[in-house]
Amino acid sequence: MPAVPEPGTARQSLPAEKAGPVTSVGTARQLLPADKTGLVTSAGVASKVWATVQRAGGLGEIFHPDLNTPRVRSLSFVVAGPAGDETAASVATALAEDRGLSFRQRLSGSAGRWRLALSYATDPRRDTVLVDVGFTAPPGYRLRAVLDGDAALVGSPGFDARTGLIRGRHTTLALGFGSTAGRARDTGLASLRRGFGTAAREYAAGWRGYLGGLREPPAVADRTLWRVSAMVLAALEDKTHRGAYVAAPGSPWAFGRDDPSGPYHLVWSRDLYQIATGLLAAGDRAGATRALDYLFTVQQRADGSFPQNSRVDGTPVWGGLQLDEVALPVVLAYQLGRTDAATWGHVRKAADFLAGFEQDGNRAPWSPQDRWENQSGYSPATIAAQIAGLVCAASIARANGDLPAADRYLRIADSWRARVKQWTVTSTGPYSPGRYFLRLTKDGEPDAGTAYDIGDSGPSGVDQRRVVDPGFLELVRLGVLPASDPDVRGSLPVIDAQLGAGPFWHRASFDGYGEKADGSEWDYPLPADSLITRGRAWPLLNGERGEYLLAAGDRAGARAQLRILASASSPSRMLPEQVWDQYPPNRPLGTPSTSATPLAWTHAQYLRLAANLAAGRVLERPAAVAGRYSHTSPSSSRS
Repeated sequence: MPAVPEPGTARQSLPAEKAGPVTSVGTARQLLPADKTGLVTSAGVASKVWATVQRAGGLGEIFHPDLNTPRVRSLSFVVAGPAGDETAASVATALAEDRGLSFRQRLSGSAGRWRLALSYATDPRRDTVLVDVGFTAPPGYRLRAVLDGDAALVGSPGFDARTGLIRGRHTTLALGFGSTAGRARDTGLASLRRGFGTAAREYAAGWRGYLGGLREPPAVADRTLWRVSAMVLAALEDKTHRGAYVAAPGSPWAFGRDDPSGPYHLVWSRDLYQIATGLLAAGDRAGATRALDYLFTVQQRADGSFPQNSRVDGTPVWGGLQLDEVALPVVLAYQLGRTDAATWGHVRKAADFLAGFEQDGNRAPWSPQDRWENQSGYSPATIAAQIAGLVCAASIARANGDLPAADRYLRIADSWRARVKQWTVTSTGPYSPGRYFLRLTKDGEPDAGTAYDIGDSGPSGVDQRRVVDPGFLELVRLGVLPASDPDVRGSLPVIDAQLGAGPFWHRASFDGYGEKADGSEWDYPLPADSLITRGRAWPLLNGERGEYLLAAGDRAGARAQLRILASASSPSRMLPEQVWDQYPPNRPLGTPSTSATPLAWTHAQYLRLAANLAAGRVLERPAAVAGRYSHTSPSSSRS
């Protein structure tokens, strides 16, 4: 991937006024690193602007008027000393308070010659990002603000838009947005007149009000991380298209190269299910309900399926089909107790799609893509979602008097449950003399040495019996298999041996979805067998293991997984998609990699495991599924 261009000065400057604040305007370019240390947006919907905080200091992508539209690439700060521009020797990002989604940064020069203090908020009443700037330095040092993006930057006192120069020890900057440069400028000026303090107090009060409507953090949780996780999920909901929660505010690696709003800024029904269950765990039932309404009334297609992902307005983007993304909205409807006729109409379409799916001679539960997006076949995780979806659909069908549909869904679910091991558990694999679950099989023949290409620079022609992932735990979480199932228990040592990375786990064998071996950015195209890239460890998998351990009666083990998951957070309490493993050297094990941070799924998993521990059970396990299958075991034969 070509190097990200360095931010330049504003491409267009407005004339300075004789008195008062002045403005500058720029145009957005390529995106920045995705490991954000903060996310700033108002709790309400009047202000339709989101800002990310950069690990290296300053602001990164700023979105307006929705979460698909990055309008600013960066607002950075340049310190010029007697010998030229200086890079900060240290940058620290911290929460301004544990009951608000506001952040402050402290940057300092070598030997402490200069110090820069930055605090961020948005104006809850208008589309403005506010920055409180404090700068102390000896004579001969100057501070400039550099805007790279389509916004109006105004400041007072002592801000010169012609150079971006900030004079004096304290200045407030406001980035205003609007449909024209003039309106953007007026918006910024209006917020500037209110002042940072007034707007920031209202901003903080909005988030305290949101938290006040949630459950108190359970005793088992890190209280600050619990609150931040709930606020991050809420912050990733679009303010125009309600219920549209995006996966993350960053765009890792090469995704920003071709599309300035990459796939992480999209809505995925799988991630939306995870987010909604996290919101439910935190006590935000209204948010989870909006998510379900969005899934059914905006995303769902006429045939009952769901797009692989979509823009916040529901426009499909990628063309893949993943059957767990069709099933999980049905599970969510059941969890929310939605049995009304309108919901049943949507559930019926999704369930009928699952029941009748066929592609190129393959029938469900075979899926064109699994939950990791890059393989087709019989996936334990996907089959778990499909079985649970059909059983939940049957429950909703009965509530609406459609007994024939309920019976049909249950017959199919029972058939798939009876055969899930025949499709996905091998007894001839190289990792154990016993039986264990595979990531997936291409042909439903787990004892066959069927080979496939891993993708993402991984090896080609790999025997499917050598490819494992922990997705089979979804069979337990969703009530399809008991935690005591011998094949589930026998698969855990295989996962630990093949995928363990310290206290964390990789997501699958031979995974290449991560940075290059030396820690530099993942890129594409990636030739098969090149092994250029390495998938790192995924903290959300600790949450999934914790839920399994809780279901198995090991509460202490589940608590330990919650602590490990929490340890992956940044000092500003952002939870990442991936953390560094043993490669490359000199990267602290378990700290956020340059993947998407914060990732909504990881924050949702933290909330869920903490709530489950407090309740002493897996709350998102559908009672209809667990009740149906708690006393029977699926066949282990190959017939």
